[in-house]
Amino acid sequence: MKVQECVLSDDVIGADSAENALWDAIVTPMSVKERLRNQTLLSLLVRPELPFTVTALHGLCTLYGLPGTGKTTLARGLPAQVAQYVPGRRVRRIEINPHGLMSAEHGQSQQRVSELLGEYVPGLAADGMATVVILDEVESMAVARSAASLSANPADVHRATDAVLTALDHNATAHPHLFFVATSNFTSALDDAFLSRSDAAILVPLPEPEALREIFAGTLLALVDIYPGLGELATSPAIGRIAETARGLDGRRARKAVFEAMAQRLDTVLDPESLTEHDLSLAVRNAVAEIDQQEVTSAPD
Repeated sequence: MKVQECVLSDDVIGADSAENALWDAIVTPMSVKERLRNQTLLSLLVRPELPFTVTALHGLCTLYGLPGTGKTTLARGLPAQVAQYVPGRRVRRIEINPHGLMSAEHGQSQQRVSELLGEYVPGLAADGMATVVILDEVESMAVARSAASLSANPADVHRATDAVLTALDHNATAHPHLFFVATSNFTSALDDAFLSRSDAAILVPLPEPEALREIFAGTLLALVDIYPGLGELATSPAIGRIAETARGLDGRRARKAVFEAMAQRLDTVLDPESLTEHDLSLAVRNAVAEIDQQEVTSAPD
């Protein structure tokens, strides 16, 4: 695979872009969103004015947390938020698929990482526009070298991670208009040197009951234009009760639970407006039970 094929998208996002909806769609503590936005904006505004020796800022933020908590969606919605405050009110967003960089051929992974992060991405942003680069599931390219398996060509694992670190160091000084947002489902798989280069490592937590209530209600309300009868359930006290039983669900799983509730009975498949509190409550309890069972199954003997 050529390095340019690892670039999933290269877009310019304006302050008034519809991409703001991505940011708004994620229900997480406002402190998480504010910290991500502020860290990004500080980096993009300060690093071009001050030398790296003063700021020690690498232009890197790591979002971590369990799958389904909204890390990638937040990263995608970030440029529209930042664009409101930067010159020109526009931010470039580049999305990278790190998985395509890894190769079984000796030395290829290191070469591809160096070319992509050290040459190709800076080339895409050569006009100097403020740019957010998203590295989704970054553990695939910044593997913890101390835990690299001897059976998985650890030399290449080390070289690929070294290439990531070298590129970050280079871009920190040569391209201060670049800001990298890395997402990871488990930081234990990330190299310590990579984490030390993160200007901020931000936990995106599982939603609390109040957030789950908002997710359930918001999902139902989004369907009201097509199924008006769901509005009553969406605004009923039942949603709060159901949210209390939904502890442990991530945001993605909570949204899916609404549709799983509809799929439980043929009546609600054919007429979603007939969805009841009992239907949704049962689907949520089943979802939580599945998570509990998965945890038991995956627990070490």
